[in-house]
Amino acid sequence: MPERIGAAFHLAVAEAWSFVGRTAPNPPVGCVLLDAQGDVLVVAAHHQAGTAHAERLAVEQARALGLVERIDTAVVTLEPCNHTGRTPPCTEALLSTPVKTVWIGCADPNPHVQGGGAARLEHEGITVNRLWQCMNAAATYARCRALLAPFAMRMTHGRPWITVKQALDSKGSMVPPKGQKTFTTPASLRLAHTLRRVTDGIVTATGTVQADRPTLTVRHVEDHPQRSRLLVVCGQEKHAPAEWLASVSAAFDVRFCPDIAQLPDILAQSDALWVMVEAGPTLLEALKTHNLWDDWLTIRQDASGQDHLAVSIQHDVTPLSLFPEWVRCAQEQVCFPVS
Repeated sequence: MPERIGAAFHLAVAEAWSFVGRTAPNPPVGCVLLDAQGDVLVVAAHHQAGTAHAERLAVEQARALGLVERIDTAVVTLEPCNHTGRTPPCTEALLSTPVKTVWIGCADPNPHVQGGGAARLEHEGITVNRLWQCMNAAATYARCRALLAPFAMRMTHGRPWITVKQALDSKGSMVPPKGQKTFTTPASLRLAHTLRRVTDGIVTATGTVQADRPTLTVRHVEDHPQRSRLLVVCGQEKHAPAEWLASVSAAFDVRFCPDIAQLPDILAQSDALWVMVEAGPTLLEALKTHNLWDDWLTIRQDASGQDHLAVSIQHDVTPLSLFPEWVRCAQEQVCFPVS
């Protein structure tokens, strides 16, 4: 893979990442258009469902800038669609330009359409390069797959990607000191709120609701504008305080899950691609027992008050790897240095 193509993929993933948490039920996708010398013309990403996909938006921007005739190569994190949904096919947008080569980060995980976009482009004489067939593109391919992982989980397993967040003090307790709602550092708090921003919903429990009356909103980082998120409360609705329920219902689509075994079905009924779990030890243990998690972020505070963050993973990629703080520490565990 040429160096400039790798750099273009990095730009495409970064641009798409800025809209993660807003695109559901569509996947986040980034697209970069290059000229024949490999110079970047346009960087674009899909913003939200019902608006232009990344490729079409990139072409529209290039046309508005008077650059469309210089388009030689398109770099896309996901195989361009070749079907009409709420928007026209992305293949048609690319074929309306003089593009000669298209680089694809990931195949479409939807088995009903997988391969169709690439085949259409090749049929029209476009050279299509697939990252998974490039020997020197493993790291770039992993980033594209990490970006797509929540959407791929929904396509293959029928449910959103589930990230568990667990904060522990130096003694291993999840209970903050009396009078406090948290014992983590400001850096870890910002990370947790960024996780709320990029996810489409939250799973909690009535025990947490009764103890904390959490707002579960995004506050320490800028949130996506005008979006409604899913909130699944594990437990009986009668155990949720009425005033709390009325308050959170303004910002969340609230659903109750009386039995943990029903959680996959409840999540499947939503449009969410990625949800995070913020709850106490009882629900977390139940999620472990039922294997209802995909990655597990642990924030552990040491005796000096410093946080140590680690992630356990169940798959070979995780969307958490796209956080700037991400550092791989070992094959089965990764960490987020907070400084």
